[in-house]
Amino acid sequence: MPIAETPQPPYTAVIFTSLRTEGDRGYGRMAARLEERALQEPGFLGIESARDDLGITVSYWADDAAAAAWKRVAEHLVAQQRGRDVWYEDYQVRVATVTRSYGPAGPR
Repeated sequence: MPIAETPQPPYTAVIFTSLRTEGDRGYGRMAARLEERALQEPGFLGIESARDDLGITVSYWADDAAAAAWKRVAEHLVAQQRGRDVWYEDYQVRVATVTRSYGPAGPR
């Protein structure tokens, strides 16, 4: 997965940190489907994800309203409930405003 191409700040980052339960139980299929679905959402800018024992997924949104709208998408609501019931031992969601962004090639 490449590093997300984001516009000049400000924009919103939703940081989802999780500890998974054992086994897939449909998790991989749902994660792929939600990423496809997010691409259709107004204000979606990109996503980055890494998983070892601790998983971290950061989705980027044009603003807080776009991020909040994604939280209410029906398919995402189903995944949230499945996560609470089956996939996650523990998780935390943090929403932040990105005020600076830079890398070796300068701002992204």
